[in-house]
Amino acid sequence: MADAAGATPLLPGLPDEIAIWEILVRLPLKSLLRSRAISPAWRRATSTRGFLLSHHARQPALPLQYTHSNVADGGESLDVVPFNHRAGVAAADRFQCVARLKTAPVLTSSCVRAPRFYLEASCDGLLVLSIEFDDICICNPATRQYAALQQVRGFRPVELYPHPSTGDYQLLLYQDEDQGAIYIFTVGSGQPPRHIGCPDPNELEDCPGLLFHGSLYWYIGNRIMVFDTTAESFRQIRAPVASDHARLFEMGDMLGVSSLNDEETAIDIWVMRDYQGEVWDFKRRIDLPAAEIRHQCQCSLSEEDVMVVPGDGELVVLVGCNGWLFQVDVNGKLIASFQPRGLNYTLHVLKQTLVQHTFFLALEGYVVNASPFI
Repeated sequence: MADAAGATPLLPGLPDEIAIWEILVRLPLKSLLRSRAISPAWRRATSTRGFLLSHHARQPALPLQYTHSNVADGGESLDVVPFNHRAGVAAADRFQCVARLKTAPVLTSSCVRAPRFYLEASCDGLLVLSIEFDDICICNPATRQYAALQQVRGFRPVELYPHPSTGDYQLLLYQDEDQGAIYIFTVGSGQPPRHIGCPDPNELEDCPGLLFHGSLYWYIGNRIMVFDTTAESFRQIRAPVASDHARLFEMGDMLGVSSLNDEETAIDIWVMRDYQGEVWDFKRRIDLPAAEIRHQCQCSLSEEDVMVVPGDGELVVLVGCNGWLFQVDVNGKLIASFQPRGLNYTLHVLKQTLVQHTFFLALEGYVVNASPFI
């Protein structure tokens, strides 16, 4: 974006190309939103689709937590709270609620009760939620766009992903009464879910899939299930270790695996060196400060409590235990502990985006900055 002749630059002394594509594009989402109030020129520069896509690409993928709370009218809210583990973030900003959604109380034959939102999937800043594991909806916490997915009522969501060639967002789904079948639903298409068959969906439900290089990956015991989102087909690849305590993560441009040992004292890290040959390399072992953690939280660890995520150039181990969250570096040093009361830990991550997704406009009951957001 070149400066127009005689136009005032966004930042005095800097060409707009640098101000926009080297500075503003790297701002945290909240800071970027505040910058739009400076002038109409700042708002225009930071609202183009190209800018928003570039800004989204630079946002960190933050581990998600949530809490349910009662609200004044008898309803119940879901608070979505990512944990910002990045270096230099103030303690007060580590746990910032990015969305609060409320369900209304429902009168039944025996009582008044408040149905609950549940977090089902996360992709590209979008969250897929269910209400009492029945009605499914989709929202963008950053833009406060929300819509119910009426055509998949009665289905259970597995994962959300963008189709590599069309960019359309698609949901993998299944039905409780049809355990041997997987369906695909294109969000906003107006078409019903398509049956594609294959694996037991209960296996895919145990933990979120990892979207990596156009495929979804699930670690299942002694194997890894892979879904090619272009070919819409499943296959299995070799796992580096047989473990029910293993989790997949992205390590730079490589697929990584973290595996908690049986003694719950260390995590082994593996990376896939050769995708064609399915060759894994052992990267390192991280000895956990297990005694410190157990002493502080008065409980033992489990595979559900441990998550490995990319940090600022290094991996970070997060351990959730008995209301505590511990942050451990690659050398096994306990570098921070938090007690965010009431939060529940998930294996989902949120990478926020201000991109306005057009599929929302095609969905029945679409709202923006309105109920159920509060």
